[in-house]
Amino acid sequence: MVVSKDIELNPAENYLLKLQGISKTFPGVRALNNVHMEIRKGEVHALLGENGAGKSTLMKILSGAYQRDSGNIYWEGKKIEIGNPKAAQELGISIIYQEYNLVPKFSIAENVWMGREKFINPAVGLLNWQEMFDSTQKLLDELHLVLDPHTPISSLGVAQQQMVEIIKALSLDARLLIMDEPTSALTGTEINNLYTVIRSLKSKGVSVIFISHHLDEIFEICDRGTILRDGEFIKTIDLKQTGRDEIIQLMVGRSIDQQYPKIVIQRGEEALRVENLRVPGTSHDVSFSAYTGEVLGIAGLVGSGRTELMRAVFGADKPEHGKVFIFGKEIHIKSPRTAIRAGIGFLPEDRKQQGLILLLSVLQNVSLASLFKLRDKTGLLRLRFEKAQVEDFVSKLRITTPGVNQLVQFLSGGNQQKVVLAKWLASQSRVLIFDEPTRGIDVGAKVEVYNLMNQLVESGVAVIMVSSEMPELLGMSDRILVMHEGSIAAEMQRAEATQEKVLAAAMGAQ
Repeated sequence: MVVSKDIELNPAENYLLKLQGISKTFPGVRALNNVHMEIRKGEVHALLGENGAGKSTLMKILSGAYQRDSGNIYWEGKKIEIGNPKAAQELGISIIYQEYNLVPKFSIAENVWMGREKFINPAVGLLNWQEMFDSTQKLLDELHLVLDPHTPISSLGVAQQQMVEIIKALSLDARLLIMDEPTSALTGTEINNLYTVIRSLKSKGVSVIFISHHLDEIFEICDRGTILRDGEFIKTIDLKQTGRDEIIQLMVGRSIDQQYPKIVIQRGEEALRVENLRVPGTSHDVSFSAYTGEVLGIAGLVGSGRTELMRAVFGADKPEHGKVFIFGKEIHIKSPRTAIRAGIGFLPEDRKQQGLILLLSVLQNVSLASLFKLRDKTGLLRLRFEKAQVEDFVSKLRITTPGVNQLVQFLSGGNQQKVVLAKWLASQSRVLIFDEPTRGIDVGAKVEVYNLMNQLVESGVAVIMVSSEMPELLGMSDRILVMHEGSIAAEMQRAEATQEKVLAAAMGAQ
Protein backbone atom coordinates (compact mmCIF):
# COMPACT_ATOMS: atom_id res chain seq x y z
CA MET A 1 0.00 0.00 0.00
CA VAL A 2 1.47 3.40 -1.01
CA VAL A 3 1.46 5.97 1.77
CA SER A 4 2.55 9.61 1.44
CA LYS A 5 6.18 10.21 2.21
CA ASP A 6 7.11 11.76 5.54
CA ILE A 7 7.11 15.54 5.08
CA GLU A 8 7.50 18.57 7.28
CA LEU A 9 4.02 19.79 8.16
CA ASN A 10 2.87 23.38 8.11
CA PRO A 11 1.43 24.34 11.54
CA ALA A 12 -0.86 26.80 9.78
CA GLU A 13 -2.72 23.95 8.09
CA ASN A 14 -6.19 23.24 9.44
CA TYR A 15 -5.16 19.79 10.71
CA LEU A 16 -5.25 18.90 14.37
CA LEU A 17 -3.76 15.41 13.97
CA LYS A 18 -1.79 13.57 11.31
CA LEU A 19 -0.65 9.96 11.42
CA GLN A 20 1.96 8.73 8.95
CA GLY A 21 3.18 5.19 8.39
CA ILE A 22 1.82 3.80 11.67
CA SER A 23 2.59 0.10 12.11
CA LYS A 24 1.95 -2.28 15.01
CA THR A 25 2.65 -6.00 15.34
CA PHE A 26 1.50 -8.41 18.02
CA PRO A 27 2.80 -11.99 18.35
CA GLY A 28 1.62 -13.75 15.21
CA VAL A 29 -0.48 -10.82 13.94
CA ARG A 30 0.37 -7.66 12.03
CA ALA A 31 -2.41 -5.36 13.24
CA LEU A 32 -1.37 -2.19 11.38
CA ASN A 33 0.88 -1.63 8.38
CA ASN A 34 1.79 1.90 7.23
CA VAL A 35 -1.51 3.50 8.25
CA HIS A 36 -2.13 7.12 7.36
CA MET A 37 -4.88 9.41 8.74
CA GLU A 38 -5.52 13.14 8.96
CA ILE A 39 -8.05 14.81 11.27
CA ARG A 40 -9.06 18.42 10.66
CA LYS A 41 -9.93 20.83 13.43
CA GLY A 42 -13.66 20.79 14.19
CA GLU A 43 -14.59 17.87 11.92
CA VAL A 44 -16.39 14.61 12.56
CA HIS A 45 -14.21 11.93 10.95
CA ALA A 46 -15.42 8.36 10.42
CA LEU A 47 -13.02 5.46 10.92
CA LEU A 48 -14.30 2.66 8.70
CA GLY A 49 -13.35 -0.96 8.20
CA GLU A 50 -14.44 -4.51 8.84
CA ASN A 51 -13.93 -6.12 12.23
CA GLY A 52 -10.23 -6.89 12.45
CA ALA A 53 -9.27 -4.03 10.11
CA GLY A 54 -7.17 -2.40 12.83
CA LYS A 55 -9.50 0.39 14.02
CA SER A 56 -9.29 -0.46 17.72
CA THR A 57 -5.50 -0.87 17.63
CA LEU A 58 -5.09 2.52 15.94
CA MET A 59 -7.33 4.21 18.52
CA LYS A 60 -5.45 2.60 21.40
CA ILE A 61 -2.22 3.99 19.97
CA LEU A 62 -3.82 7.44 19.87
CA SER A 63 -5.10 7.11 23.44
CA GLY A 64 -1.67 5.98 24.72
CA ALA A 65 -2.76 2.44 25.64
CA TYR A 66 -0.49 0.92 22.93
CA GLN A 67 2.83 2.08 21.53
CA ARG A 68 3.38 2.04 17.77
CA ASP A 69 6.30 0.07 16.30
CA SER A 70 6.99 2.68 13.61
CA GLY A 71 5.57 5.80 12.00
CA ASN A 72 5.04 9.38 13.11
CA ILE A 73 2.30 11.30 14.93
CA TYR A 74 1.88 15.03 14.41
CA TRP A 75 -0.24 17.30 16.62
CA GLU A 76 -0.86 20.74 15.09
CA GLY A 77 2.17 20.24 12.86
CA LYS A 78 4.57 19.14 15.60
CA LYS A 79 5.92 15.61 15.86
CA ILE A 80 4.90 14.13 19.22
CA GLU A 81 5.03 10.97 21.32
CA ILE A 82 2.01 9.59 23.18
CA GLY A 83 3.73 7.42 25.76
CA ASN A 84 0.74 6.66 27.98
CA PRO A 85 -2.94 7.56 28.51
CA LYS A 86 -2.02 10.52 30.69
CA ALA A 87 0.06 12.00 27.87
CA ALA A 88 -2.94 11.63 25.54
CA GLN A 89 -5.19 13.40 28.06
CA GLU A 90 -2.72 16.24 28.45
CA LEU A 91 -2.77 16.75 24.67
CA GLY A 92 -6.58 16.79 24.72
CA ILE A 93 -7.31 13.31 23.35
CA SER A 94 -10.18 11.46 25.06
CA ILE A 95 -11.74 8.14 24.11
CA ILE A 96 -15.21 6.89 25.02
CA TYR A 97 -15.39 3.10 24.83
CA GLN A 98 -18.55 1.02 24.46
CA GLU A 99 -18.24 0.01 28.13
CA TYR A 100 -18.39 3.21 30.13
CA ASN A 101 -15.80 3.93 32.83
CA LEU A 102 -18.10 5.31 35.54
CA VAL A 103 -18.68 4.54 39.24
CA PRO A 104 -22.42 3.81 39.66
CA LYS A 105 -22.70 4.97 43.29
CA PHE A 106 -21.01 8.30 42.65
CA SER A 107 -22.79 11.40 41.35
CA ILE A 108 -22.29 12.90 37.90
CA ALA A 109 -19.96 15.57 39.31
CA GLU A 110 -17.95 13.06 41.35
CA ASN A 111 -17.40 10.93 38.23
CA VAL A 112 -16.42 13.94 36.13
CA TRP A 113 -13.75 15.13 38.60
CA MET A 114 -12.65 11.77 40.02
CA GLY A 115 -8.86 11.75 40.32
CA ARG A 116 -8.72 15.50 39.59
CA GLU A 117 -10.69 16.75 42.58
CA LYS A 118 -10.70 20.46 43.36
CA PHE A 119 -9.67 21.46 46.89
CA ILE A 120 -10.35 24.40 49.18
CA ASN A 121 -7.29 23.36 51.19
CA PRO A 122 -5.20 20.57 49.63
CA ALA A 123 -3.03 20.30 52.76
CA VAL A 124 -5.92 18.99 54.84
CA GLY A 125 -7.80 17.33 51.95
CA LEU A 126 -10.79 19.71 52.14
CA LEU A 127 -12.69 19.33 48.85
CA ASN A 128 -14.32 22.24 47.06
CA TRP A 129 -17.62 20.52 46.32
CA GLN A 130 -19.34 23.73 45.24
CA GLU A 131 -16.77 24.44 42.54
CA MET A 132 -16.94 20.85 41.21
CA PHE A 133 -20.74 20.85 41.05
CA ASP A 134 -20.84 24.35 39.52
CA SER A 135 -18.20 23.41 36.91
CA THR A 136 -20.15 20.27 36.01
CA GLN A 137 -23.38 22.25 35.70
CA LYS A 138 -21.64 24.72 33.38
CA LEU A 139 -20.49 21.88 31.11
CA LEU A 140 -23.99 20.38 31.09
CA ASP A 141 -25.47 23.76 30.19
CA GLU A 142 -22.99 24.23 27.33
CA LEU A 143 -24.35 21.08 25.70
CA HIS A 144 -27.96 21.87 26.67
CA LEU A 145 -28.20 18.71 28.78
CA VAL A 146 -30.95 18.70 31.40
CA LEU A 147 -29.17 16.74 34.13
CA ASP A 148 -28.49 17.43 37.81
CA PRO A 149 -24.78 17.11 38.75
CA HIS A 150 -25.85 15.57 42.08
CA THR A 151 -27.60 12.61 40.36
CA PRO A 152 -25.96 9.21 40.98
CA ILE A 153 -24.84 7.37 37.85
CA SER A 154 -26.85 4.28 38.88
CA SER A 155 -30.10 6.16 38.27
CA LEU A 156 -29.16 7.22 34.71
CA GLY A 157 -29.98 5.44 31.49
CA VAL A 158 -27.35 4.31 28.99
CA ALA A 159 -27.68 7.43 26.84
CA GLN A 160 -27.35 9.73 29.86
CA GLN A 161 -24.27 7.83 31.06
CA GLN A 162 -22.77 8.37 27.63
CA MET A 163 -23.37 12.10 28.01
CA VAL A 164 -21.55 12.01 31.36
CA GLU A 165 -18.56 10.43 29.58
CA ILE A 166 -18.65 13.27 27.05
CA ILE A 167 -18.86 15.87 29.86
CA LYS A 168 -15.91 14.16 31.58
CA ALA A 169 -13.91 14.42 28.36
CA LEU A 170 -14.75 18.11 27.99
CA SER A 171 -13.66 18.75 31.59
CA LEU A 172 -10.25 17.50 30.45
CA ASP A 173 -10.29 20.17 27.71
CA ALA A 174 -10.63 17.49 25.06
CA ARG A 175 -9.80 18.68 21.57
CA LEU A 176 -10.14 15.24 19.96
CA LEU A 177 -12.93 12.94 21.12
CA ILE A 178 -12.89 9.30 19.96
CA MET A 179 -16.29 7.58 20.04
CA ASP A 180 -16.28 3.79 19.63
CA GLU A 181 -19.70 2.49 18.48
CA PRO A 182 -21.47 5.27 20.44
CA THR A 183 -24.99 4.35 19.29
CA SER A 184 -24.86 0.58 19.91
CA ALA A 185 -27.14 0.70 22.96
CA LEU A 186 -29.21 3.81 22.11
CA THR A 187 -32.77 4.24 20.85
CA GLY A 188 -33.64 6.38 17.83
CA THR A 189 -34.44 9.47 19.93
CA GLU A 190 -31.26 9.04 21.98
CA ILE A 191 -29.20 8.77 18.79
CA ASN A 192 -30.67 12.05 17.52
CA ASN A 193 -29.79 13.68 20.86
CA LEU A 194 -26.24 12.37 20.51
CA TYR A 195 -26.03 13.89 17.02
CA THR A 196 -27.10 17.25 18.48
CA VAL A 197 -24.33 17.06 21.09
CA ILE A 198 -21.73 16.07 18.47
CA ARG A 199 -22.73 19.01 16.27
CA SER A 200 -22.43 21.28 19.29
CA LEU A 201 -18.91 19.95 19.96
CA LYS A 202 -18.03 20.49 16.32
CA SER A 203 -19.22 24.11 16.48
CA LYS A 204 -16.84 24.63 19.43
CA GLY A 205 -13.90 23.38 17.35
CA VAL A 206 -13.68 19.92 18.93
CA SER A 207 -12.75 17.14 16.48
CA VAL A 208 -14.49 13.75 16.71
CA ILE A 209 -13.39 10.34 15.43
CA PHE A 210 -16.62 8.37 14.99
CA ILE A 211 -16.44 4.56 14.74
CA SER A 212 -19.63 2.80 13.65
CA HIS A 213 -20.73 -0.17 11.54
CA HIS A 214 -23.93 1.67 10.56
CA LEU A 215 -23.39 3.54 7.31
CA ASP A 216 -26.60 5.54 7.79
CA GLU A 217 -25.03 7.08 10.90
CA ILE A 218 -21.77 7.76 9.08
CA PHE A 219 -23.54 9.69 6.32
CA GLU A 220 -25.70 11.54 8.84
CA ILE A 221 -23.03 12.90 11.17
CA CYS A 222 -19.56 12.60 9.57
CA ASP A 223 -17.73 14.92 7.18
CA ARG A 224 -14.94 12.65 5.93
CA GLY A 225 -13.77 9.12 6.59
CA THR A 226 -10.65 6.97 6.60
CA ILE A 227 -11.01 3.37 5.44
CA LEU A 228 -8.79 0.57 6.75
CA ARG A 229 -8.64 -2.99 5.45
CA ASP A 230 -6.56 -5.80 6.93
CA GLY A 231 -4.55 -3.29 8.96
CA GLU A 232 -3.70 -1.08 5.98
CA PHE A 233 -4.75 2.40 4.90
CA ILE A 234 -7.02 2.24 1.86
CA LYS A 235 -8.41 5.73 1.28
CA THR A 236 -9.63 8.95 2.86
CA ILE A 237 -13.03 9.90 1.45
CA ASP A 238 -15.33 12.92 1.38
CA LEU A 239 -18.67 11.46 2.50
CA LYS A 240 -20.66 14.03 0.53
CA GLN A 241 -19.08 12.73 -2.67
CA THR A 242 -18.93 8.98 -1.93
CA GLY A 243 -21.75 6.45 -2.27
CA ARG A 244 -22.61 3.56 0.01
CA ASP A 245 -21.62 0.88 -2.53
CA GLU A 246 -18.19 2.43 -3.07
CA ILE A 247 -17.55 2.52 0.70
CA ILE A 248 -18.52 -1.13 1.09
CA GLN A 249 -16.28 -2.13 -1.82
CA LEU A 250 -13.34 -0.22 -0.33
CA MET A 251 -13.93 -1.79 3.10
CA VAL A 252 -14.17 -5.40 1.99
CA GLY A 253 -11.97 -5.31 -1.10
CA ARG A 254 -14.65 -6.73 -3.34
CA SER A 255 -17.95 -5.67 -4.80
CA ILE A 256 -21.06 -6.67 -2.87
CA ASP A 257 -23.69 -7.03 -5.55
CA GLN A 258 -26.23 -8.25 -3.04
CA GLN A 259 -26.32 -7.06 0.52
CA TYR A 260 -28.63 -9.99 1.28
CA PRO A 261 -27.48 -12.93 -0.90
CA LYS A 262 -30.57 -15.04 -0.27
CA ILE A 263 -31.00 -18.40 -1.97
CA VAL A 264 -34.41 -20.08 -2.05
CA ILE A 265 -34.61 -23.87 -2.03
CA GLN A 266 -37.39 -26.41 -1.63
CA ARG A 267 -38.62 -26.54 1.95
CA GLY A 268 -38.05 -29.90 3.60
CA GLU A 269 -39.53 -31.75 6.55
CA GLU A 270 -40.64 -30.29 9.84
CA ALA A 271 -37.54 -30.01 12.04
CA LEU A 272 -39.00 -28.23 15.06
CA ARG A 273 -42.55 -27.99 16.32
CA VAL A 274 -43.54 -25.94 19.36
CA GLU A 275 -47.02 -26.50 20.79
CA ASN A 276 -48.73 -24.23 23.32
CA LEU A 277 -45.51 -23.02 24.89
CA ARG A 278 -46.03 -20.31 27.48
CA VAL A 279 -43.14 -18.16 28.61
CA PRO A 280 -43.28 -16.92 32.24
CA GLY A 281 -44.67 -13.40 32.48
CA THR A 282 -46.95 -13.74 29.45
CA SER A 283 -50.58 -14.75 29.11
CA HIS A 284 -50.31 -16.39 25.70
CA ASP A 285 -49.52 -19.88 24.43
CA VAL A 286 -47.26 -19.94 21.37
CA SER A 287 -47.23 -22.59 18.64
CA PHE A 288 -45.11 -22.65 15.49
CA SER A 289 -43.01 -24.93 13.27
CA ALA A 290 -39.65 -24.58 11.54
CA TYR A 291 -38.62 -26.67 8.54
CA THR A 292 -35.37 -27.91 7.07
CA GLY A 293 -34.13 -25.82 4.19
CA GLU A 294 -35.72 -22.58 5.35
CA VAL A 295 -34.82 -19.45 7.27
CA LEU A 296 -37.66 -18.65 9.64
CA GLY A 297 -37.54 -14.98 10.62
CA ILE A 298 -38.86 -13.84 13.99
CA ALA A 299 -39.83 -10.14 14.06
CA GLY A 300 -41.18 -7.93 16.81
CA LEU A 301 -40.52 -4.79 18.78
CA VAL A 302 -38.31 -4.71 21.87
CA GLY A 303 -40.25 -6.43 24.67
CA SER A 304 -42.38 -8.53 22.31
CA GLY A 305 -40.99 -11.76 23.78
CA ARG A 306 -38.85 -12.95 20.84
CA THR A 307 -35.69 -13.73 22.80
CA GLU A 308 -37.65 -15.11 25.76
CA LEU A 309 -39.45 -17.58 23.47
CA MET A 310 -36.19 -18.78 21.93
CA ARG A 311 -34.54 -19.15 25.34
CA ALA A 312 -37.48 -21.30 26.47
CA VAL A 313 -37.20 -23.51 23.38
CA PHE A 314 -33.48 -23.94 24.08
CA GLY A 315 -34.04 -24.73 27.77
CA ALA A 316 -32.23 -21.64 29.08
CA ASP A 317 -35.51 -20.54 30.72
CA LYS A 318 -38.24 -22.86 31.99
CA PRO A 319 -41.65 -22.42 30.32
CA GLU A 320 -44.87 -22.70 32.30
CA HIS A 321 -46.09 -25.42 29.96
CA GLY A 322 -45.94 -26.59 26.36
CA LYS A 323 -44.34 -29.23 24.14
CA VAL A 324 -41.31 -29.26 21.85
CA PHE A 325 -40.85 -31.80 19.03
CA ILE A 326 -37.65 -32.42 17.05
CA PHE A 327 -38.29 -34.22 13.76
CA GLY A 328 -41.62 -35.46 15.10
CA LYS A 329 -40.30 -36.76 18.41
CA GLU A 330 -41.28 -34.98 21.63
CA ILE A 331 -38.26 -33.79 23.59
CA HIS A 332 -38.51 -32.85 27.24
CA ILE A 333 -36.07 -29.96 27.29
CA LYS A 334 -35.10 -29.35 30.89
CA SER A 335 -31.84 -27.52 30.21
CA PRO A 336 -29.60 -26.33 27.34
CA ARG A 337 -27.72 -29.64 27.63
CA THR A 338 -30.92 -31.50 26.71
CA ALA A 339 -31.51 -29.15 23.78
CA ILE A 340 -27.94 -29.56 22.51
CA ARG A 341 -28.17 -33.36 22.63
CA ALA A 342 -31.48 -33.10 20.74
CA GLY A 343 -29.78 -31.12 17.97
CA ILE A 344 -30.71 -27.52 18.84
CA GLY A 345 -28.08 -24.75 18.76
CA PHE A 346 -28.52 -21.20 20.04
CA LEU A 347 -26.41 -18.19 19.05
CA PRO A 348 -27.44 -15.63 21.70
CA GLU A 349 -27.81 -11.90 21.19
CA ASP A 350 -25.09 -11.15 23.74
CA ARG A 351 -22.28 -13.32 22.42
CA LYS A 352 -19.69 -12.07 24.92
CA GLN A 353 -21.77 -12.78 28.03
CA GLN A 354 -23.76 -15.82 26.89
CA GLY A 355 -22.15 -17.27 23.77
CA LEU A 356 -18.47 -17.33 24.63
CA ILE A 357 -16.05 -17.78 27.51
CA LEU A 358 -13.67 -14.95 26.70
CA LEU A 359 -10.80 -16.25 28.84
CA LEU A 360 -10.77 -19.58 26.99
CA SER A 361 -9.14 -20.23 23.63
CA VAL A 362 -10.75 -20.55 20.22
CA LEU A 363 -10.25 -24.31 20.46
CA GLN A 364 -11.94 -24.60 23.85
CA ASN A 365 -14.89 -22.40 22.86
CA VAL A 366 -15.56 -24.25 19.61
CA SER A 367 -15.48 -27.62 21.39
CA LEU A 368 -17.73 -26.63 24.32
CA ALA A 369 -21.02 -27.86 22.87
CA SER A 370 -19.65 -31.09 21.43
CA LEU A 371 -17.37 -32.46 24.15
CA PHE A 372 -19.63 -35.49 24.54
CA LYS A 373 -18.89 -36.36 20.91
CA LEU A 374 -15.15 -35.87 21.26
CA ARG A 375 -14.56 -38.45 23.99
CA ASP A 376 -13.35 -41.98 23.38
CA LYS A 377 -14.79 -45.10 25.02
CA THR A 378 -12.83 -44.45 28.20
CA GLY A 379 -14.24 -40.91 28.50
CA LEU A 380 -10.99 -39.15 27.57
CA LEU A 381 -10.92 -36.33 25.04
CA ARG A 382 -9.43 -37.18 21.65
CA LEU A 383 -7.19 -34.13 21.66
CA ARG A 384 -5.71 -34.54 18.18
CA PHE A 385 -9.15 -35.03 16.66
CA GLU A 386 -10.48 -32.02 18.59
CA LYS A 387 -7.69 -29.76 17.35
CA ALA A 388 -8.04 -30.97 13.75
CA GLN A 389 -11.79 -30.36 13.84
CA VAL A 390 -11.42 -26.84 15.22
CA GLU A 391 -8.67 -25.97 12.73
CA ASP A 392 -11.00 -27.16 9.96
CA PHE A 393 -13.76 -24.80 11.14
CA VAL A 394 -11.30 -21.92 11.51
CA SER A 395 -10.34 -22.47 7.87
CA LYS A 396 -13.88 -22.96 6.53
CA LEU A 397 -15.30 -19.94 8.36
CA ARG A 398 -12.19 -17.84 7.71
CA ILE A 399 -11.76 -16.96 11.37
CA THR A 400 -8.87 -14.50 11.65
CA THR A 401 -6.71 -15.72 14.51
CA PRO A 402 -2.99 -16.49 15.02
CA GLY A 403 -4.00 -20.02 15.99
CA VAL A 404 -6.62 -22.12 17.74
CA ASN A 405 -4.98 -21.46 21.11
CA GLN A 406 -5.59 -17.70 20.88
CA LEU A 407 -7.88 -16.39 23.64
CA VAL A 408 -11.27 -15.40 22.22
CA GLN A 409 -11.23 -12.05 24.04
CA PHE A 410 -8.52 -10.85 21.65
CA LEU A 411 -10.58 -11.51 18.49
CA SER A 412 -12.67 -8.89 16.71
CA GLY A 413 -16.46 -8.93 17.07
CA GLY A 414 -17.04 -10.56 13.69
CA ASN A 415 -14.53 -13.31 14.42
CA GLN A 416 -16.04 -13.89 17.85
CA GLN A 417 -19.40 -14.38 16.15
CA LYS A 418 -17.83 -16.93 13.82
CA VAL A 419 -16.42 -18.82 16.82
CA VAL A 420 -19.93 -19.06 18.30
CA LEU A 421 -21.19 -20.35 14.95
CA ALA A 422 -18.33 -22.86 14.71
CA LYS A 423 -19.30 -24.17 18.15
CA TRP A 424 -22.79 -25.08 16.93
CA LEU A 425 -21.58 -26.44 13.60
CA ALA A 426 -19.23 -28.71 15.54
CA SER A 427 -22.18 -29.95 17.60
CA GLN A 428 -23.93 -30.89 14.31
CA SER A 429 -27.09 -29.01 15.28
CA ARG A 430 -30.09 -29.61 13.00
CA VAL A 431 -31.99 -26.57 14.30
CA LEU A 432 -30.00 -23.36 14.70
CA ILE A 433 -31.43 -20.29 16.43
CA PHE A 434 -29.69 -17.01 15.56
CA ASP A 435 -30.63 -14.17 17.91
CA GLU A 436 -29.53 -10.85 16.32
CA PRO A 437 -26.86 -12.67 14.26
CA THR A 438 -25.22 -9.57 12.75
CA ARG A 439 -25.46 -7.07 15.62
CA GLY A 440 -22.16 -5.24 16.06
CA ILE A 441 -20.43 -6.68 13.00
CA ASP A 442 -19.52 -4.89 9.79
CA VAL A 443 -21.09 -5.17 6.34
CA GLY A 444 -18.52 -7.63 5.01
CA ALA A 445 -18.89 -9.97 7.98
CA LYS A 446 -22.68 -9.71 7.68
CA VAL A 447 -22.58 -11.04 4.13
CA GLU A 448 -20.37 -13.91 5.32
CA VAL A 449 -22.94 -14.79 8.00
CA TYR A 450 -25.75 -14.69 5.40
CA ASN A 451 -23.78 -16.97 3.09
CA LEU A 452 -23.24 -19.38 5.98
CA MET A 453 -27.00 -19.39 6.55
CA ASN A 454 -27.44 -20.28 2.88
CA GLN A 455 -25.01 -23.18 3.26
CA LEU A 456 -26.82 -24.38 6.37
CA VAL A 457 -30.27 -24.46 4.79
CA GLU A 458 -28.81 -26.16 1.70
CA SER A 459 -27.43 -28.89 3.98
CA GLY A 460 -30.84 -29.48 5.55
CA VAL A 461 -30.58 -27.36 8.70
CA ALA A 462 -33.58 -25.36 9.93
CA VAL A 463 -32.47 -21.79 10.70
CA ILE A 464 -34.48 -19.51 12.98
CA MET A 465 -33.38 -15.86 12.83
CA VAL A 466 -34.49 -13.32 15.43
CA SER A 467 -33.67 -9.83 14.18
CA SER A 468 -34.49 -6.19 14.86
CA GLU A 469 -33.18 -5.18 11.44
CA MET A 470 -36.11 -5.05 9.03
CA PRO A 471 -34.02 -5.20 5.81
CA GLU A 472 -32.27 -8.30 7.18
CA LEU A 473 -35.56 -10.01 7.97
CA LEU A 474 -37.07 -9.21 4.58
CA GLY A 475 -33.82 -10.01 2.74
CA MET A 476 -32.98 -13.39 4.30
CA SER A 477 -36.22 -14.99 5.57
CA ASP A 478 -38.35 -17.53 3.71
CA ARG A 479 -41.14 -17.00 6.21
CA ILE A 480 -41.64 -14.42 8.97
CA LEU A 481 -43.44 -14.77 12.28
CA VAL A 482 -44.28 -11.43 13.88
CA MET A 483 -44.57 -11.28 17.67
CA HIS A 484 -46.58 -8.80 19.72
CA GLU A 485 -46.86 -8.85 23.51
CA GLY A 486 -45.72 -12.45 23.82
CA SER A 487 -47.89 -13.96 21.08
CA ILE A 488 -47.52 -14.55 17.34
CA ALA A 489 -49.54 -11.76 15.73
CA ALA A 490 -48.92 -12.68 12.08
CA GLU A 491 -47.24 -15.15 9.74
CA MET A 492 -46.04 -14.02 6.32
CA GLN A 493 -44.42 -15.74 3.39
CA ARG A 494 -41.38 -14.09 1.82
CA ALA A 495 -43.31 -12.92 -1.26
CA GLU A 496 -46.00 -11.09 0.75
CA ALA A 497 -43.89 -9.61 3.55
CA THR A 498 -43.29 -5.86 3.46
CA GLN A 499 -41.85 -3.46 5.99
CA GLU A 500 -45.25 -1.86 6.46
CA LYS A 501 -47.04 -5.18 7.06
CA VAL A 502 -44.42 -6.46 9.50
CA LEU A 503 -44.36 -3.21 11.47
CA ALA A 504 -48.16 -3.04 11.63
CA ALA A 505 -48.35 -6.57 13.04
CA ALA A 506 -45.50 -5.87 15.48
CA MET A 507 -47.45 -2.88 16.81
CA GLY A 508 -50.66 -4.87 17.17
CA ALA A 509 -52.40 -3.04 14.36
CA GLN A 510 -53.51 -6.18 12.53
